[in-house]
Amino acid sequence: MIHGLLWLPLLMAFILIASLGWIERRRQNLYLIWAKGSELAKLDGTGAARLKAGILCWSSFEAGSFKEQATFEVKKLEMVELMALSSGEAPLTKESEGRCRLRLVGSGKEIDVPFSDAERARQWMDKLMSRARCDL
Repeated sequence: MIHGLLWLPLLMAFILIASLGWIERRRQNLYLIWAKGSELAKLDGTGAARLKAGILCWSSFEAGSFKEQATFEVKKLEMVELMALSSGEAPLTKESEGRCRLRLVGSGKEIDVPFSDAERARQWMDKLMSRARCDL
């Protein structure tokens, strides 16, 4: 009896880990369907983003589906800034790593797209600006 009680927490931990893995796999499969045909796409802990037909769409994963947060037309892009995620209006330095956000400015509209990795955000910044220049 005592041996069974000792193994019970381990069994519960295994069930919890397996269910979390199943949820993550479902999120990734939904992302693959959502991002199909995109020119540029990302999925991380802060949400998902895709560039499709010149429109950047940012979404968050809620209740088993992607909920659209905002859209932005890339050819109207005037400026892209890399900002710190939590420190208000402070731009991110070149040495900084970790969570950040891209601020997209154009046609009187301003949108923030969060990223969990600053290096990936820098790559996106370059690609978005090159697409904006190509569309002009």
